[in-house]
Amino acid sequence: MNPFDANYLAPGRLWLLLVVVGLAVPYAVRTRRRSRYAVRFTGLELLASVATRRPGWRRHVPAGLLLLALALLTVGFARPQGTVDVPRERATIIVALDVSLSMNAQDVEPNRDAAARRSASRFIDSLPARFNVGLVAFSGGTAIVEEPTQDHDRVRQAVGDLTLGSGTAIGEAVYTSLDALALLPDAGGPAPPPARIVLLSDGSNTVGRPISGAEAAARAAGVPVSTIAFGTQTGVVEVEGQLIPVPVDREALAQLAADTGGSSYVAESGDALSAVYDDIGSQIGTTTEERETSSRWAALGLLTVAGAALLSTLWGTRFP
Repeated sequence: MNPFDANYLAPGRLWLLLVVVGLAVPYAVRTRRRSRYAVRFTGLELLASVATRRPGWRRHVPAGLLLLALALLTVGFARPQGTVDVPRERATIIVALDVSLSMNAQDVEPNRDAAARRSASRFIDSLPARFNVGLVAFSGGTAIVEEPTQDHDRVRQAVGDLTLGSGTAIGEAVYTSLDALALLPDAGGPAPPPARIVLLSDGSNTVGRPISGAEAAARAAGVPVSTIAFGTQTGVVEVEGQLIPVPVDREALAQLAADTGGSSYVAESGDALSAVYDDIGSQIGTTTEERETSSRWAALGLLTVAGAALLSTLWGTRFP
C-alpha cells in the first residue's frame, strides 16, 4: 500500500496531516531544549554519577509511533482507493487441446499427450465452481467434446477419453471454441460472463483456415486466446519406422495470443506446463477493481497506537 499512488474520495482531508506535523515540531523542539538545559545547568561529571540510566532513544519511540498512527488514521480518513484482486463469480473457459499425432513425442515425460492431459485436468479442477468450462479437441479436424458446463468432473473425464489424429488445425480450433461459447444461454445477452480460450498446441497450423482469420474472429467476439506452446524444438515422433521432427510453432501461437489480448506461454516439461496453467488460473479467477481501502489504513493506525502503548508500559517511558 503506497499512499502516494492511491486515489482519494476525500482528498481535502489530507490537509489534516499538517496537524501531525504541528505536533511533531513542538515535540522535537521541546526535547532539544530540555537536553540543552540539562547540559547547561548540570555538571556533566555530577550528572553521570547521580543520574539513573535514562532510556535514551527509547523514550521517543512511543511518541513517534503515536504520530505515525495519527498519520495513518488521517490517510484512512481521506478514503483512499486502491486496486485489489477480487474473485470472479462467473466466467466461461474453453480448453482447446491439440490431439495430433505429434503429441506422442517423448521429449516430455512420459510423452506430450499424457503430460498435457494431466495438467489440463488439474487446471479444470482448480477453476471456481461457478465457472463454465468447455472442451474442444483438434487435430486435422475439430470437435466440441463438452459444451460449457459447471460440471467440471465431466469435462475432466472427457479429457482422459480423447484420441489422437493426424493434422493440426489451430485456426479451426479457435473458430470451434467461439462456436462453443455461443452455445451458452446468456451468450447473446447484454452482460454475458467474461470468456477466454486456453489453447495448447505442440505443432503448427497444417490444415483448415489460417490463424490470422481466427484472430480476427476472436477479436470481434471480444474473447482473448491464451496460448501454450508445448514441447521442445527437438521433439520427434515415429511414423512408419521414420523419425519425423515435430517442433512447435511458438511464433504463430504467440502472435495469436498477442492479437487477441491473451497471454502466450512456452512449456517444455510437464512441471512447466502445470506452472503455466496455475498462472492462467490466477489471472482468470480474479479481476482487478478499484475499491476503498480505508479499513486497511485504520487497522494499521490502531495497531500502531497499541504498539506505542505497549512499549510505553514496558519501558516506563513518557512524553517529554
